[in-house]
Amino acid sequence: MQPRAGETDETRFGRDRAGIDPHAWQSVPNAARYVANIRDALIKVDPASKGTYAANAGAYLARLGALDREIRATLAKIPADRRRVITSHDAFGYFADAYGVAFLAPEGLSSEAEPSARAVAGIIRQIESTRAGALFLENVVDPRLLQQIARETGARIGGTLYSDALTGADGPAPTYLDMMRHNVRQIAAALGG
Repeated sequence: MQPRAGETDETRFGRDRAGIDPHAWQSVPNAARYVANIRDALIKVDPASKGTYAANAGAYLARLGALDREIRATLAKIPADRRRVITSHDAFGYFADAYGVAFLAPEGLSSEAEPSARAVAGIIRQIESTRAGALFLENVVDPRLLQQIARETGARIGGTLYSDALTGADGPAPTYLDMMRHNVRQIAAALGG
């Protein structure tokens, strides 16, 4: 398993042993690939509706392209050396690779994994040595670990990120596009972008 850009043994904290990160949608270009693949599969099984599938996919792909540009422009305002955040599990590797934000996570890829004392101590050392910009809670993970780390390091919690689930219609992330915008706004606000 190859480390991600800027990753060291100290920052890996239990990524899946096979190196498989199931959170590919955290990169908008990957989401665009999903849309294109779905369009192509639907056309293959229902060629009579090709025009509808192509038009709908084209409209959504345009929205994804605009979102990708928006994310890049927002994050470009933050100096690269300040784009470091802590999350409660390693769900943002594709986001990191696509947008140049370093994510450190003590729990590995699974939101159900229990971090070891060594991993928690490592993340505390990492926060103290790298001056990570903020800690972020995730909507699908028990917040107590990061709250403990925040207390022990004096780091501040920058908000909630959505990694594996959307909100209801009245929440901040009822759609994929809304989820990505919300996450970027939370990161930019916490890091001063």
